[in-house]
Amino acid sequence: MDLFGIDKLGITEPKAVYRNLDAQTLTDKALENGEGKLSETGALVVYTGKYTGRSPNDRFIVDVPSVHDEINWGKVNAPCSREMFLAIREKVVNYLNGKDVYVFDGFAGADPKYTHKFRVVNEYAHQNLFIHQLLIRPTEEELAAYGDPEFTVIAAPGFKCDPEVDGTNSEAAVLLDFELKQIVIAGTGYCGEIKKSVFSTMNYMLTKDDVLPMHCSANIDPESGETAIFFGLSGTGKTTLSADESRNLIGDDEHGWSPDGVFNIEGGCYAKCINLTEESEPVIYHAIKSGAVVENVIMKEDGTFDFADNSLTDNTRVGYPIEFVPNAQIPSTGGIPKVVVFLTADAFGVLPPISKLSRDAAMYHFVTGFTSKVAGTERGITEPTPTFSTLFGEPFMPMNPMVYAEMLGDKLDKYGTDVYLVNTGWSGGKASDGASRIKLKYTRAMVNAALSGELKDAEYEHHPVFNVDFPLACTNVPSELLNAREMWEDKAAYDETANRLAKMFVDNFAAKYPDMPANIVSAGPVAED
Repeated sequence: MDLFGIDKLGITEPKAVYRNLDAQTLTDKALENGEGKLSETGALVVYTGKYTGRSPNDRFIVDVPSVHDEINWGKVNAPCSREMFLAIREKVVNYLNGKDVYVFDGFAGADPKYTHKFRVVNEYAHQNLFIHQLLIRPTEEELAAYGDPEFTVIAAPGFKCDPEVDGTNSEAAVLLDFELKQIVIAGTGYCGEIKKSVFSTMNYMLTKDDVLPMHCSANIDPESGETAIFFGLSGTGKTTLSADESRNLIGDDEHGWSPDGVFNIEGGCYAKCINLTEESEPVIYHAIKSGAVVENVIMKEDGTFDFADNSLTDNTRVGYPIEFVPNAQIPSTGGIPKVVVFLTADAFGVLPPISKLSRDAAMYHFVTGFTSKVAGTERGITEPTPTFSTLFGEPFMPMNPMVYAEMLGDKLDKYGTDVYLVNTGWSGGKASDGASRIKLKYTRAMVNAALSGELKDAEYEHHPVFNVDFPLACTNVPSELLNAREMWEDKAAYDETANRLAKMFVDNFAAKYPDMPANIVSAGPVAED
């Protein structure tokens, strides 16, 4: 039996080994194994069981001297010993012996200068199909010359950890060893754990090559070649706003910014499906076809979907190759970004719809990663609730935030890239008070004005509380909308709410980043006591 190198891990007696099967064969294997069903459109539909999202409390990084001083240790990057890692790995390997094993050898990083080889070993065919579609697929020639991988991922959802014996927090464990260049995922069937473990690893490795890793989407003007990147947490419109029919999509989630430009780390997309409609997200809607893996979306008996049904989770997903996107940029690379857009959905209704950021303000908001939850979306939330996720992707950034922030600042200095903060949230009042969300057509107009260069030399007014500059005019946008305070009927209520949100910024920054340079601290919001 050709073990394709997995014998080096200790998987010496598998029932069978399948390497780099095509999408249709992997779909057939998953159906044969009873792992899922086919939708009316031919997509593979699976249910991931207990875990329908990432399990952040079960993620560990192996703490060894070679990486100890580089990792931002804490709740997000929890340490574990090499002994714990090896003990769980041995158990997982023993579990896989005697079972069918699926191997995908692929790449992360669309720019050949910064590509890394990942071997993913799966217990389930559908997870192997998922990562086959999400990473960059080798050609037959590249596969023949693949050799040994740089990193190996072992994913065995069927193996359940014993917290008392294994030192884990639950039956699930996601263990990253940057020195051994191995990742072990056990006890969870959520496909996103594989994707984000690869991303976290790249976010550590790429910094060593002067590449800024980013949790963002990116697109490019096919005629001018001008590139833009979009940062934003869930619900801010990152996927929607980067999917512009007039521009080509480089990627929707993970990128690197090198001295040569921007490149996609992945070869596919992993999109949310909750409340999906053809009208709202046509690209995602039509990507749900043969070759796609659909997670936790309720499928009716006739093979059609009820995208509004969140009985399993709000985090319903579909994974598909980037080639399913009609206007995909292939290969997934672009030039030096002309514009960076930070997206936030402000449910307090006080941030300007668009602001131009200075270099230091850009570093401040990059580190802060603000958005807000809306009242009623979760139990117990009756008022807008701020969410601060460092670098717009805190769970996936293993190093000190200042490492990434300084890299961004250096690139802004070197290339003169413009940075805008775009509020896709509410205007004229708080969401919880019945205010309206800013219309998508206006947000698109503002983003287009930023990308076209219209706003570069526009006339601006300074916001004294949020310490940003907002334009007084923008094509196809009502001028009164641009001034957030003027949209409130009760100006005193606006001032009180704006100051309250500013204080949340200040308190969060002081607690999380006490050692940030003064120039960055002073570029943030200013709150009165």
